[in-house]
Amino acid sequence: MLYLFNIIPQEFKKFMNSILEKEPVKRAEKSIKEFDPSLKIVCLEQTARTAQDAAAALGCSVGAIVKSLLFSAGDNFVLCLVSGDKRCSLIKLKKILDKKDVSMANPEDVKRITGYTIGGVSPTGHLTKTKIYIDANLKNFNSIFAAAGHPNAVFEIDFENLKALTSGETKEIAE
Repeated sequence: MLYLFNIIPQEFKKFMNSILEKEPVKRAEKSIKEFDPSLKIVCLEQTARTAQDAAAALGCSVGAIVKSLLFSAGDNFVLCLVSGDKRCSLIKLKKILDKKDVSMANPEDVKRITGYTIGGVSPTGHLTKTKIYIDANLKNFNSIFAAAGHPNAVFEIDFENLKALTSGETKEIAE
C-alpha cells in the first residue's frame, strides 16, 4: 500500500485511520474490494480535492486523475468520469443524452445521489444507481487514480477495470 507522508509516521497513522473510518470511505472501499480484493485505498497527507492536487500528491500526470462529475439532465443524473487534464463537454453530453438542459449538479444533489461530497466523489459505491460515462482519454494511461469517498483518499486502477467496476460506458465526452 502506498502512503505519502512528511509528518511523523505515528501521527500520519492516526490521520490515515481517521479517514479510513469515515462512512463514505468505507462505502467506497466495500464496493472496490467486492470488485477486486487486491485494490487498496491510498491515504494522502495532502488533499486530492482537485486533479492538480491529486497529481502533485501522487507524483503522476494530471491526466491520470479521474474527475467524477455529476450532471443533471432534467430529473435524471449522469456521472461523467473525465481525465484530470480535460473538461467535460456539455455540448457532447447534451448530444449523447439527447437533452437540451444539462448542467453540473449542485453540491446538495451530488451528496444526495452519490453519498459523497465534492472533492471526494468516488466512481463507485453511490447511494443511487446512476448512469456512468467514462472519458475515452483515460485509456491513455496504464494506471489511473480516482477518489475513494474523501479528498485525502484515492485508489489506483486501470481503465478496463474502471469500466468493469462502474459498468460505465466509454464516450467521447471531453474537450
